[in-house]
Amino acid sequence: MSAPCLDIVIVNWNAGSLLQDCVRSIGEARQDGSRLGRVVIVDNGSTDGSLESLASASLPLRIIRNRDNKGFAAACNQGAQDSSADYLLFLNPDTRLFADSLSVPLAFMEAALNQSVGICGIQLIDEHDEVSRSCARFPTPRMIFSKIFGLDRLLPRIFQSHFMEEWGHKENREVDHVIGAFFLVRRHLFEQLNGFDERFFVYLEDLDFSLRAKKSGWTSHYLADARAYHKGGGTSEQVKARRLFYSLRSRILYGYKHFTPVQATLLLVSTLCFEPLTRLIFNLLRGAFKSATETISGYLMLYRALPGIMAVALKK
Repeated sequence: MSAPCLDIVIVNWNAGSLLQDCVRSIGEARQDGSRLGRVVIVDNGSTDGSLESLASASLPLRIIRNRDNKGFAAACNQGAQDSSADYLLFLNPDTRLFADSLSVPLAFMEAALNQSVGICGIQLIDEHDEVSRSCARFPTPRMIFSKIFGLDRLLPRIFQSHFMEEWGHKENREVDHVIGAFFLVRRHLFEQLNGFDERFFVYLEDLDFSLRAKKSGWTSHYLADARAYHKGGGTSEQVKARRLFYSLRSRILYGYKHFTPVQATLLLVSTLCFEPLTRLIFNLLRGAFKSATETISGYLMLYRALPGIMAVALKK
């Protein structure tokens, strides 16, 4: 039996030295019982020179340069195109692999008992060596409405977040969703679902994929037996107002795709009319005046883009 083959896809947008560290760590990770087919870096119009020092990397490296930012979902699909590997790993540029980051999850996926597992994530740690909460439940309208009105912060025991913040992520378990920072997928599943939905420019494309995989009979699994470093926030920290805009945009699209029309419309109205106020109140109570300004900017972007968003959301 031949060793399973892995292709790694990294979407880069002005990740700077983080990208170099990520690529270097891939070369240092063990590949026991597997082989690395290629590492594809899809660059979404970066202007920071982050690609320049990668040519010397001792990896089967392929770089795709987009003139413009095509978005995360589209760039991931672009990187996975024509892959013949058994597995695809979608890896954020603000991650660094450790020695067992590849070998352990691949061995898990290859085990006979785990052939119904379509997606696998591993334990992610932050700069303080703390375990990050990287798994989530599929969001329900109740969960989103509680977030909009701040109830998940005021009454967390009653109004559950879709993020699994109450669980320490110290043991292996089946979950609804593992975040896309380290997203290991069987290639034939990726092709079965036609990849990520490119209507999501960034955010929730991985959650949408996990839900579609679940509906197709596959499961997602979290492995605490392997670890990787994840900075968190990544390059989106550079543009917080725009990050908020894309987050809200994706949530509206997700609602119209997976909720009933009535639920999705109530979500839309609440997002546009009520959530800006609750966000501003929480920002001002914390004295976070810069965050308040970024919140206003993000919502102004959303209002301006709303006709286009709704055209996409209502398209069958």
